[in-house]
Amino acid sequence: MAKVITFARHGGPEVFEYIEAGSPEPAASEVRIRVKAIGLNRAESMWRRGEYVEPAKLPARIGYEASGVVEAVGANVTHVAVGDAVSTVPSFSMNDYGVYGELVLAPAHAVVKSPAWLSHEDAVAIWNVFVTPYAAFAENERLKPGDVVLIPAASSGVGIGAIQVAKRLGATAVALTRTREKRDALVALGADHVIVTGEEDLVEAVQCITDGRGADLAFDPVGGKDFARLIDALRPGGTILLYGALSPDDTVLPVLPLLAKRITVHGYNLFATTTDAQRQAAAAAFVFDGLQSGALKTVIAHRFEFGQMAQAHALLERNEHSGRIVVSV
Repeated sequence: MAKVITFARHGGPEVFEYIEAGSPEPAASEVRIRVKAIGLNRAESMWRRGEYVEPAKLPARIGYEASGVVEAVGANVTHVAVGDAVSTVPSFSMNDYGVYGELVLAPAHAVVKSPAWLSHEDAVAIWNVFVTPYAAFAENERLKPGDVVLIPAASSGVGIGAIQVAKRLGATAVALTRTREKRDALVALGADHVIVTGEEDLVEAVQCITDGRGADLAFDPVGGKDFARLIDALRPGGTILLYGALSPDDTVLPVLPLLAKRITVHGYNLFATTTDAQRQAAAAAFVFDGLQSGALKTVIAHRFEFGQMAQAHALLERNEHSGRIVVSV
């Protein structure tokens, strides 16, 4: 009997429960997937703790990204067939679907056929990682060749993806990390500059990098009390894309510097792209082309087995890894 992971109360990784779920029949626009790998996202940790932008309806399922093999399709599904290798794109509510399981249903619009050369592990290390920065940077041409982009939490999965996407678009990627231990790894991943924020003054370092001009864009998943320093580090007319709230502190938004420098702050997530068929297809083409050419590379930091999901989430929350955490099923 296939098992799925649920939780009936908010809390730490210990709240996870493995329950028998049987073999659900797909509705007309659903796909049933025999899962081979799961990619972990910080959004899922926040979902479990009750800190996500959408409240979970308990008892709740969990999980955005899984890869595997199609076992059955609904009557309206034509783009994938039984036996196809596929992965799921974050484009649904976890109140409706959750892919932490051995056999799961997913909405057809979130299921993408994998190229033959893409492994199941790599297939769960691409969507949130690369589509989040792709949609943020490329769709509205927010990031242009020659621009300078600041990337806080640069050693996270999306941070590493943002470095690579920025470089592919011809921009200068400035990685921000709290500790010196991650500097060499970030340089190896393509960062043009690394600022160790625990040791260096962010604004002074950015001024040095940009010859006193300031950065064009900040791509921030953190917020919190240090948010104001990003404003100080931007050029007049610069932009901040805030796509997460990893800091437990309130986000400080100083009005006078914001007005004086005419800074634009956007709240951002990837769902506008992943829920639109044409935009999702364009994003997938960008990612697959980048992977084939070598311009984009998956980075898997740690691997766990399905029965170790609590341990995998504990590592996720310690924020000590560089890259993606993948769970094999």
